[in-house]
Amino acid sequence: MAATVGLADQVSSQLVKKNVKRLRPCRQIELQENINVLVPCGSGYSFTSSHATNHFAIATFVGFILFSAARVALVLLFFWAATIALGQVYVGVHYPFDIGVGACIGLFIGYFGVYLFKILYRILPMNRKIV
Repeated sequence: MAATVGLADQVSSQLVKKNVKRLRPCRQIELQENINVLVPCGSGYSFTSSHATNHFAIATFVGFILFSAARVALVLLFFWAATIALGQVYVGVHYPFDIGVGACIGLFIGYFGVYLFKILYRILPMNRKIV
């Protein structure tokens, strides 16, 4: 899981944000009168939301590795990730599109992590007892 979240965070914060360089809504002078910033704005860029990317990657990985048969747990994990992502818009540090794309990237990387985990689980001797 740590590798999945690490990859998600690096893709969002190092690859996408540093190339797109979109200012946060709380940094847009034209929007200052129209938004209510509830937390410190932060110095980084807005697109994509690393919170959304990371939490959707976690929800996808944990949900499909541990709870793939338990639909309620899976739904709760995605509700948790969506709540955190939407909170970023509510407090004024991201646009809705930032969290939408971040969630999509997180889902993709989470599925990729699940895929790699299942391959490694089959080929590595993790189930053998040590005597």
